[in-house]
Amino acid sequence: MVGMTSTSPRRPSRLDPEIAARLKRSPDGLLPAIAQQYDTGEVLMLGWMDDEALHRTLTTGRCTYWSRSRQEYWVKGDTSGHFQWVKSVALDCDADTVLVKVDQVGAACHTGARTCFDADVLLKDADDAGSGAAARDQ
Repeated sequence: MVGMTSTSPRRPSRLDPEIAARLKRSPDGLLPAIAQQYDTGEVLMLGWMDDEALHRTLTTGRCTYWSRSRQEYWVKGDTSGHFQWVKSVALDCDADTVLVKVDQVGAACHTGARTCFDADVLLKDADDAGSGAAARDQ
């Protein structure tokens, strides 16, 4: 949206003002939200949250995201049954990304895969392939 600043939320929100004041949002009022399996560390997906989605995530114990394509809130699992039960929520050091540790039930990816990062691996085991740190040190 034209004229948006990184300090004003896009939609009305019930997020604690002290938390809201710390956030550094994109020009459209969003934060990337990384969902990670709490007990294994597996990175599951990336979604987007505005202040209200973050508020709902913090208060309901279920991940709520903002759909950039549909321009609406969605709660992970409401239609798919693949729920994300929130275990913890943290801001990164720049307060521009949220890490949500969850207990994922079923697939995290809309394709039906466990994670959104399984299908297109660009580099795997670089050290084993001879192109990583071990190869450079020789």
